Amino acid sequence: MPRKRKKTVIVNDRMQQGYRYVLTEPVGRNFHPDFRPELTPKQMLRLGVFGGKYMTDCRREFPKSWFERAKLSPDRKDVSLNFFGVDASQSLSEWRRKGWIHKDDPRGWFQWYCRYYLGRRLPEEDGRQIRRWKAMRRHAAQIKKGCIPNDLSCRARQRQALLHWAYDSRFM
Repeated sequence: MPRKRKKTVIVNDRMQQGYRYVLTEPVGRNFHPDFRPELTPKQMLRLGVFGGKYMTDCRREFPKSWFERAKLSPDRKDVSLNFFGVDASQSLSEWRRKGWIHKDDPRGWFQWYCRYYLGRRLPEEDGRQIRRWKAMRRHAAQIKKGCIPNDLSCRARQRQALLHWAYDSRFM
């Protein structure tokens, strides 16, 4: 059986020029067994995350279908585009200060997830990001414990934060 050729992605956007990565896994498959996101990047963009401003200058890197009906803001963050209508993000400068940004993914976790979903694997960074993703489960537990089932107004900021991490709290 012929070996499948690996695809190299070259990134040229506002935050990265000439960055290259290789897709070694099929799109949306072969995730680490501890990593089971409930939403795809496309679903997240369609629901409304990061005030619609997260990926407006890097569309060429990702499938066009991800941006069909995505809630995006061309100018600046607009929290009304978030599914829960609240701000649940810290600034990029704060992410940098806390050491959450890896050099390969200067936009943070969601950029890592999008590239991981496409098939890029960086074992050390993947492990770090998956540990961070797993740590978000505590917020889901707090919603389940403190809210009436399906009351989307309960802990809206926490629910939006979970959505930013590919957890779907709409049915808790």
